[in-house]
Amino acid sequence: MQKILIIQTAFIGDVVLATGVAEKMHLFFPGAEIDFLVRQGNEALLLGHPFLHETLVWHKKQHKYKHLFILLKKILARKYDAVFNLQRFAATGLLTAFSGARQTVGFDKNPLSFLFTKKIPHRFAQPGETIHEIERNNDLVAFLTNDIAAKPRLYPTSGDYVAVQQYTQQPYLCIAPASVWFTKQFPAEKWVALINALPTNFNVYLIGGPADKALCEAIRQRVTNSRMIDLCGSLTFLQSAALQQGAVMNYVNDSAPMHFASAVNAPVTAIYCSTVPSFGYGPLSSNSTIVQTEEPLRCRPCGIHGHKACPLGHFNCAYSITNQQLLQPLPITMPLG
Repeated sequence: MQKILIIQTAFIGDVVLATGVAEKMHLFFPGAEIDFLVRQGNEALLLGHPFLHETLVWHKKQHKYKHLFILLKKILARKYDAVFNLQRFAATGLLTAFSGARQTVGFDKNPLSFLFTKKIPHRFAQPGETIHEIERNNDLVAFLTNDIAAKPRLYPTSGDYVAVQQYTQQPYLCIAPASVWFTKQFPAEKWVALINALPTNFNVYLIGGPADKALCEAIRQRVTNSRMIDLCGSLTFLQSAALQQGAVMNYVNDSAPMHFASAVNAPVTAIYCSTVPSFGYGPLSSNSTIVQTEEPLRCRPCGIHGHKACPLGHFNCAYSITNQQLLQPLPITMPLG
């Protein structure tokens, strides 16, 4: 197998988890050219990736379908041996089915999967079990490799590490307070309470994208911890991952920064509000702690992806989480310098 295309045009975290497929295919086909198709904006995750030949970009927000057919023309010209589609939507199904590849593989939930050469059942955990997303993704390539899912991995460059070096001279914690979904996001006042309760021998860095700046600024204004610095919007994806990698602990929601931490095996405390780890998107770092409410809430989980507001108006799945739970994973002492 000489040329491989992996398709994942969903959100940032989905792309990070999909890098496990690139790891797996490189392991079994080290001489193959592996390309990766993402939506515009997510290509920065893959800059400098040592196993990727090319990153293809779908401009979904402008001239979506026109650019889809431009991509299809490029894919046809590449003459792939195999295309693996991790998406379950018709647009990427079209790219897969008409790619001209000898093997076209995707999930049976894709509406065009009847045109694929191989369609794979999309597994979702039953009550009492957990199937991680990287295991579902691995199902697509298991027939060529094996049943063991490879962990996702990001590759910050030497320049990324240099960019964050000024922040890594003393022990530090990273906090990524934002999420796309309200019910996945630990409330701002709860973040403030946590930051103010943190040991004073750590620097504390807020991280996130430009869209998260207002939230981080609101937190900054209410924090009394003088060692907190707001870096939100000032770091790239890979620079954020590089910073997380050296942290004593990373506090995150069930969101993309959790997957960044997994992809560089950084210590992480993942806070779950309305969602639950059994959905299959939990942290994969060797030092991982999951924090969630200890109250038996009948309304939780209220959905797979989260909501714009708590459906019942109380958001108890977040407000019942305590500082004691969040502080427990931290080392008791950490020398400076």
